[in-house]
Amino acid sequence: MSRLEASKPSATRVRALTAADASRQEPGQALFALGSTSHGLSTAEAHRRLAESGPNALRTHGASPWPVLWRQLKSPILILLIVTAGVSLFLGDATNSTVIGVILVASVGLGFSNEFRAERAAEALHSRVTHTVVVLRDGKECQIGVVDLVPGDVVRLTLGAVIPADIRLLASEGLLCDESILTGESLPVEKAPAAVSGDAAIGDLTSCIFMGTVVQAGSCTGVVVSTGGRAEFGRIAMGLGERQPQTEFQLGLKRFSYLLLQVAVVLTTLIFIANLPLGRPLFDSLLFSLAIAVGITPQLLPAVVSTCLAAGTRVLAARRALVKRLVCIEDLGDMDVLVTDKTGTLTEGHISFTSALPVRSDLTAAALFMLGLVATEADYSHGAVSAIGQNPLDAALWEAPAARGFDPTAYCRYGIIPFDHQRRRTSTLVGDAAGNRTMVTKGSPEDVLLLCEDIPPATQALLERLYDAGSRVVAVASRPATGLAAIEPADERGLALAGFLVFLDRPKANAKDSLVGLARLGITVKIATGDNGRVAEKVCRDLGLSTGRTLTGVQIDALEDAELTGVLREAGIFARVSPEQKARVIGLLRGQGRSVAFLGDGVNDALALHHADVGISVDSATDVAKDAADIVLMDKDLGVLAEGVREGRRIFANTIKYVLMGTSSNFGNMFSAAAASVVLNFLPMLPGQILLNNLLYDSGQLAIPGDRVDKEQLLAPSHWNIAFIRRFMLVFGPISSLFDFATFALMLMVFHAMPGEFRTGWFIESIATQTLIIFAIRTRRVPFLRSRPSAGLLWASLGVVAAGVVLPLSPLGRVLGFDPVPVVFFVALLATVVIYLVLVEGTKTWFFSRPVPLPATARHRGHMHRIQRRAARFSVAHSLARR
Repeated sequence: MSRLEASKPSATRVRALTAADASRQEPGQALFALGSTSHGLSTAEAHRRLAESGPNALRTHGASPWPVLWRQLKSPILILLIVTAGVSLFLGDATNSTVIGVILVASVGLGFSNEFRAERAAEALHSRVTHTVVVLRDGKECQIGVVDLVPGDVVRLTLGAVIPADIRLLASEGLLCDESILTGESLPVEKAPAAVSGDAAIGDLTSCIFMGTVVQAGSCTGVVVSTGGRAEFGRIAMGLGERQPQTEFQLGLKRFSYLLLQVAVVLTTLIFIANLPLGRPLFDSLLFSLAIAVGITPQLLPAVVSTCLAAGTRVLAARRALVKRLVCIEDLGDMDVLVTDKTGTLTEGHISFTSALPVRSDLTAAALFMLGLVATEADYSHGAVSAIGQNPLDAALWEAPAARGFDPTAYCRYGIIPFDHQRRRTSTLVGDAAGNRTMVTKGSPEDVLLLCEDIPPATQALLERLYDAGSRVVAVASRPATGLAAIEPADERGLALAGFLVFLDRPKANAKDSLVGLARLGITVKIATGDNGRVAEKVCRDLGLSTGRTLTGVQIDALEDAELTGVLREAGIFARVSPEQKARVIGLLRGQGRSVAFLGDGVNDALALHHADVGISVDSATDVAKDAADIVLMDKDLGVLAEGVREGRRIFANTIKYVLMGTSSNFGNMFSAAAASVVLNFLPMLPGQILLNNLLYDSGQLAIPGDRVDKEQLLAPSHWNIAFIRRFMLVFGPISSLFDFATFALMLMVFHAMPGEFRTGWFIESIATQTLIIFAIRTRRVPFLRSRPSAGLLWASLGVVAAGVVLPLSPLGRVLGFDPVPVVFFVALLATVVIYLVLVEGTKTWFFSRPVPLPATARHRGHMHRIQRRAARFSVAHSLARR
């Protein structure tokens, strides 16, 4: 076989190869074993391998009906229903058993349909978030989805990339990787293509980089060894399953469920014990007690929450904001501080090169510009330079008209020290056609000037004028490097300042309106930027944003936590800050009881995104930033965030409406039933009637997600407060019971009702009062006059009341255990409802006039949370066949 033929990828030569095996081989041997070459695979071969090995995926975000159905069926509420129906059937009470069975099916059906719709909405949104990687296919660079990567693909990775598979390095430049997600080690690991000898732990395989880890510095080219579940990270992530960590909203729901469980257990036990001495049949008492337990719970709370979240998601999707998990919308509503970068948020985000300003008389602007080009991380050895994967400032240089005159044959690059966020500069070692070697350093002016000698006197004044004009400035310096074959950070010394490259990023036209909108929502905006503080101040002044004090990264490091906490109240701009400093600021803001959102898109933003209550990024962000975020904006627009905050607060407000109404009304009705069962010589309502009452009432409340919300409820975030819910239940529940007792007295003393008539009267009164009370509880204003409900809620509520009146009087009423009531009863009912609503309105005014202490909330995000988030990028819509 010829050497040419041996270099071609061959399907028959491919064998299973682990990262440990590949690390001990030379790069060429690893390529040969994987049936690949340094030019990558052909498109046809890549497609064949994809069909053979499957997608590079660990998760499925596809909506499947079976898990949703199972979640409905394993609900404690539904288990109570099943037990109640089973006991009824065992005792020969076919009517009650049938009624409970119908209620069971309806409850499961309503919950399933709403939650599955929400799942489908989440699937559609997840499919729109793209994660790509640069690969060589047919010898050319192209971008493909990370899930389409196959063993043998040759990939190129730069700063901030999340490594998409287990990869054997072929070449690297100053490569450092953060492998903490795999090894737990916080310090970055240096990587190089040299083969590793002998057996080594995963942390010592320096010639390989691993799926899920992050390029912290440098760049590299490598060949894919393992994908999907066969990668080291893949095995860990798949071992955790697909269960996501709970958000604060979900934890609040859980705490609320515990409250209901406590109330239900206590009330049910007391009823059961109280009925036994009265000589009631054991099984009748048990059935009634179970019905009380079910009746006190808002059966359709999951459906109401899912409907609220799905509706909010659709609103945000229309604004091109993608929510990774539906419950994160509510967390967005909690936000009262937004920490954001400047570029693309307050500015257009399109950085353009404007001028080169030399500070030496022997250097022209054109020569300074060329020094800037050769100091970028772009590989110009192959001729034309691609902007793919470059940072915005480097891309702006190569896109400038002057770059068209760059002759790649005139320069040879011998070495590079890539940019990192500690040094904030890039250095290259280049040689010209005459063989002269020069080290060129380009980066933050403050950091580059510290390395320079004999700086011209007017330099600082020039730099300050540029900053005051709002310009982005990059300093360029150089020195002769005769005899140097490579460079390292220690060589960055004794430089001569060449001049400044000036860039412009104009303020956004709509940023001012967006900031006003956030301010109206009570949200404080703070800026965290790697740029100079004066530039950030100029942009904020132009937009009318009052920022207060500016803190630099150096000043932040000089302050203890207690001192910095006090200063944070006055500071609005954090300039020249490192990733750790951003995260520290966010942590201290959260320690003040603030709910902090962070918006960032760079590798240096990932740590802050993880520390924030809500992480927000953009579709064009670096991989690691998108992975750390809860919400991804397709357009970097603060106006979309303001809309998201309103949606989050609207969702919470409507959820709490249902919770407050359901708990108070249900508690009152079930307390009334418990008391009546002890006093009367018959059950005040049959178990099936209790459950039917609850289902009718709950069904009408499915319109709550579309209800209007008063403006004042959107001006500040709300939180789950179990003490507040308990107090509300204990105040308004007894009011409901008071009118139930009045109805009992009316039926027994005025109408001398028999059991069937008694149950009919109370059933109708109960439906009318607890359904119509929503119009008082849904607002702190005067209902209808100062706060109008949505048309859907109005008609749904009236429809439920009508059904509650008609059903007992219909032919089906006899089957359900109801008897007709006299017409005069409805006159008394009307008076009862009016008096009830007036009393509730007065009590509501008194109740909400009392201050309510807010509980402290804290979100804990551990290592497993990071793994689950990172694994979400390796996701497909269809189910995965494990290979």
